[in-house]
Amino acid sequence: MEPINTRVWHLQQDEESNRQDIEEAAACLKEGKTVAFPTETVYGLGADARNTDAVAKIFTAKGRPSDNPLIVHIASTTQLLQLVKPWGELADRLMKRFWPGALTIVLPVKEGAVSALVTAGLDTLGVRMPQHRTALRLIESSGCPVAAPSANRSGRPSPTLAAHVAEDLSGSIDGLVDDGPAGVGLESTVIEIVEGLSGEAIRILRPGGVTREELQKLGHILEESDPAGSIGPEAAPRSPGMKYRHYAPRGSVRVVDGEPKHVQAHIRRELAAASIRGERTGVLAFEEHAGRYEADLVLSCGSLSDIRSAAHGLYAALREFDTQGIELIWAEACRAEGIGAAYMNRLIKAASNQLQHV
Repeated sequence: MEPINTRVWHLQQDEESNRQDIEEAAACLKEGKTVAFPTETVYGLGADARNTDAVAKIFTAKGRPSDNPLIVHIASTTQLLQLVKPWGELADRLMKRFWPGALTIVLPVKEGAVSALVTAGLDTLGVRMPQHRTALRLIESSGCPVAAPSANRSGRPSPTLAAHVAEDLSGSIDGLVDDGPAGVGLESTVIEIVEGLSGEAIRILRPGGVTREELQKLGHILEESDPAGSIGPEAAPRSPGMKYRHYAPRGSVRVVDGEPKHVQAHIRRELAAASIRGERTGVLAFEEHAGRYEADLVLSCGSLSDIRSAAHGLYAALREFDTQGIELIWAEACRAEGIGAAYMNRLIKAASNQLQHV
């Protein structure tokens, strides 16, 4: 494929110039082109969800498997009405509480409302309304429902800065709206509404910026052990992030869980052995423990007492290991509670679903 001249719009303090830049980027979406843009979670790579040729460009640019569905971003519930079938009371409560925000809801899709590439052949569609002014203005100005997975090469750490997008996709996409760092730093929570034993219930398909604890205040959470609709290993993924290795740097990631003193001792032994083998080593530690390791690169993306801050810096840290040519990376685990559930989900995906207990 011939390289594309990727246009970059750097948003500034000047509202009038920003308005013009956003309108130009929106015009690209209308024309069937691909545009990366910031949200409150990570940067997304957008295209008109109704245009199969445009959506195909997302899969080509990312090298994304065709059975991995895309999330569609909207700017209003008017757009939602055009995309999905009538939804129930629980979904309505969740939308009113969490939209705009980092919650994607999987709903029955209207026939022909979006390209079949977006749904990966499923009869459902994941939709969210981002809580980011630039994203909302771009979607509204384009007049399109915007299919937008994270704006990175498939499998790589998601981008939280425009520079991360450019590193992975410059020359492969038509445009990039640079509006500074993303907020949460991890993708949206993805849920679907299912019929449980006592009525409608929430099934979490991917943890993210909206926590389990927040969701269960509004509805019953279906446990994985519940027989109502478990997902088999050969089933098509109903949400991004369910099936494939994701979020991974080029080096091998090993996530270690246990009592902190045991985790630290184990990682130090592994570092010593790797050093003897001549391998370049890295540690992703919480800032309380970072000084206890000797490696080629020790990084902290935040505090164990503030996992939300750690989540915000996770992907940037994983990318920095690549920049420094690190071959083996040991990462400290945290409790999978609150935003920690999303943090651990991404780390374990980066480690090819392996978690070592010590």
